[in-house]
Amino acid sequence: MIPTLQTKRLTLRPYRRDDFDTYAAFMASERACYMGGPFDRDKAWAWFTNDVATWALYGFGTLAMVYDGKLAGGVGLVHPPHFPEPECGWFVFDGFDGLGLATEAGRTMLDHTFATTDLATIVSYVHVENAASIRVAEKLGGVRDPNAAKADGDGDDTFVFRHMRGAA
Repeated sequence: MIPTLQTKRLTLRPYRRDDFDTYAAFMASERACYMGGPFDRDKAWAWFTNDVATWALYGFGTLAMVYDGKLAGGVGLVHPPHFPEPECGWFVFDGFDGLGLATEAGRTMLDHTFATTDLATIVSYVHVENAASIRVAEKLGGVRDPNAAKADGDGDDTFVFRHMRGAA
């Protein structure tokens, strides 16, 4: 069962098929550069379906971020085969920067995951040049872990932030 989570300003809900065009446009843009993009529609579809399928495979996954009735981004946990640990990630679409949505959504997702799974820690892989996501990871209580294993293909251009159960 994929949850719908509510914050003061956000609805975090399961993705719908009609979310894909907006998702794919983001993945095709330069805004996806810190995720390895831009990506074509086929690769965006692979990411989109991974975000949905993770719920069935692990009991956690990604949710669409809805703000003021508009699809504003995504937040969630994923654990594809090339990630050594489950990762909490977030992204906001163009026009939704600077509102604190990623932090609000990330906090809600971490709290929900720690409450509903037995995970003791969760990581966030953040590109060293992605200042906005570094700030979000730090606001979420993430601590840089220089000894953590990185996702396959990640090198010195990636920081690993560790989020601990019970830390705020």
